[in-house]
Amino acid sequence: MIPLLLILLPLAGATLAAIWPSDRMRPWFLPAIAAPHTVLAWVLMVHPPEVTDGEWFGFDAVARAVLPVVSLLFLICSAYGVPYLRVRGERPNRVFVSTLLAVIGLMSAGLMARHLGVLWIATEGVTLAAVPLLHFNRTPRAFEATWKYLLVGGTGIALSLLGSFCLGYASLQGNGSGDLTFHALAHQGATLSRPWLLIAWVLLLVGYGTKMGLAPMHTWKPDAYGEAPGLVGAILAGGVTTVAFVALLRVRSVLGAAGEGPMADLTLLCIGLFSVVVASLFLLGTRDFKRMLAYSSVEHMGILSVGAALGAPGIGAALFHVWTNSLTKGSLFLSAGNLRRSAGSASMDDVRGLARIAPRSTRLFVAGLFAVTACPPFGIFFSELRILRAAFDGGHTVVTAVFLLGLLFAFFGLARVVLGVAYGPPRSRAATPRVHFSETAGVILPSLLLLALSAWMGLYPPALLESLWSAAVAQLVALP
Repeated sequence: MIPLLLILLPLAGATLAAIWPSDRMRPWFLPAIAAPHTVLAWVLMVHPPEVTDGEWFGFDAVARAVLPVVSLLFLICSAYGVPYLRVRGERPNRVFVSTLLAVIGLMSAGLMARHLGVLWIATEGVTLAAVPLLHFNRTPRAFEATWKYLLVGGTGIALSLLGSFCLGYASLQGNGSGDLTFHALAHQGATLSRPWLLIAWVLLLVGYGTKMGLAPMHTWKPDAYGEAPGLVGAILAGGVTTVAFVALLRVRSVLGAAGEGPMADLTLLCIGLFSVVVASLFLLGTRDFKRMLAYSSVEHMGILSVGAALGAPGIGAALFHVWTNSLTKGSLFLSAGNLRRSAGSASMDDVRGLARIAPRSTRLFVAGLFAVTACPPFGIFFSELRILRAAFDGGHTVVTAVFLLGLLFAFFGLARVVLGVAYGPPRSRAATPRVHFSETAGVILPSLLLLALSAWMGLYPPALLESLWSAAVAQLVALP
């Protein structure tokens, strides 16, 4: 019952925020709800509850391995949200605050879902709840990005629903009882109908891959991340995509139990490498630093898929990468939001020399560049190194070469944009700020804290987390 509070507490907070009369005080609901949510998630991480096989929700080994970092990211972004919404006082925040709280509740539900149908409902709920967050700026481009997110994401969710039906039918064809918990499906693996199982995997991979933003289903990301507030982009890139990735890991465990693990790994490997290559090529051409972060997210979702395809060592490294990517992307999105508001644009064609306009945010943004491109001592360097080692040890020489080449091109593309807008000669239109922006502690410290946590994950990853990732791997690859 206690783990369900991770779902019920934010949903109750969302309800209270929706009926609260004051726009001025409502943003404080974000940290007020996020703080106990994070404390509870970390307490359950240290002292896990017992989970029975038939439970539809459970704080199992997989949830323990990822939900605490999603909750921590949301807490730090919530602290950022209070001064951000104060600056954006010209817009009502009732819908923004209530839906943001609903998002963390639904993400918690998705990460703890142990039932195929419940997982789909939670993912669909997150998709719908994020729509008003993307439209917060209410510009024509934000309106277009919101509809693209809704249509493309809705298509992905529809395909994942169809895939869920096919997986359920594969169970019935194998004389199953209709139990759609992942534990029951894995134990029935040997008798699942192979044709329906493979159809289900393709549909689920495309469906949840769309939510992750894997290429070529990534087309919603550049517009959505480019037009959403930095706070929303951080939660989408570090939280919502994690829910979709965990969904694929759980479904992959069913295919592994059915003897189709090599086929699932091959598809994950191909789509992951394709995402890394596509993202790196787009990064070489983009001129917008917020859209740049979207393509970087596509790259890192590809990295997660590659890791998930490399067996137990790769899955463990991918779970490590979930932590490092969430923390680093959160820092980058928050600092990018500061830069966007200080300069009035996110395009290299309009913005140069931001180090003179917003020096603190610029330093964090440049540091984030080195963090996200796997430079030591930041955590992404070590998580990607583990994935590369898993690929090399598995004899995937070509995969290793393509992976490294993609990372190199991505570094060139990211450095070109970040260093250009930060230290390039100011253009006439960007010589002075278009809007007044003050780099207060409230908008600087959250990004700094996330970046410091990323470095801590690289230098001193706690032994407790290593044991959590190992336990999750054991659950995901164990045969019935």
